[in-house]
Amino acid sequence: MLDVWKKGGTFTMNVLVIGCGKVGSKLATVLDKLGHDVCIVDRDAEHFELLDHEFSGYTVAGIPIDQDVLRNAGIEGSDAVIAVTQDDNVNIMVAQLAREVFHIDIVLTRIYDPQRENVFSHFNLKTVCPTNLTVDAVCAALEGAIDLKQMSFGTSTISYYSLPLRENLIGKTIHDVIPDPGSLLFGIQHQDGKLILAHDKREKLNAGDKLVFAKMVE
Repeated sequence: MLDVWKKGGTFTMNVLVIGCGKVGSKLATVLDKLGHDVCIVDRDAEHFELLDHEFSGYTVAGIPIDQDVLRNAGIEGSDAVIAVTQDDNVNIMVAQLAREVFHIDIVLTRIYDPQRENVFSHFNLKTVCPTNLTVDAVCAALEGAIDLKQMSFGTSTISYYSLPLRENLIGKTIHDVIPDPGSLLFGIQHQDGKLILAHDKREKLNAGDKLVFAKMVE
């Protein structure tokens, strides 16, 4: 069970961030402002200058895959470990150490190379791949998608997006909607904001409705 406590109506966690580049420094700053107890590790102490001047967390300079460095950073008391260095190899090694050696429940990793996502999935590690997420967002925008949302389930990322109802579907039903290959119709959103799940095949489609689709982000 996570060792978290409430402060001002929000949950506070002990979070260890690995990597103080642009993403890591921003993430640590945001988490710190949200009230979490944050420690950030980077092999180069100069990178800590990227942190906001109001950052109140801890910084530890050292090699992230060194268990003594991780212990010094408080990994044994951490609720979550987030590896966001620019090196996929370092991220996967830190993630494995956090999961298998220190038994951390929440371990998140960023990877640059989409081809390596299978490696992380093999170890049941949750990943965020900015390459895939960016490509998915751009493609969805080109298709006219709105309200794009991406969510992680286990080791996979699901993209939800909505498209305006085409005129040729007005007056028809959910049963008549044919999704693009690789996508599933999740439901329809009426003009009043009500969402109807796609399993109700008889639901009528009206002008102004939005079709909500879901697909796996490769």
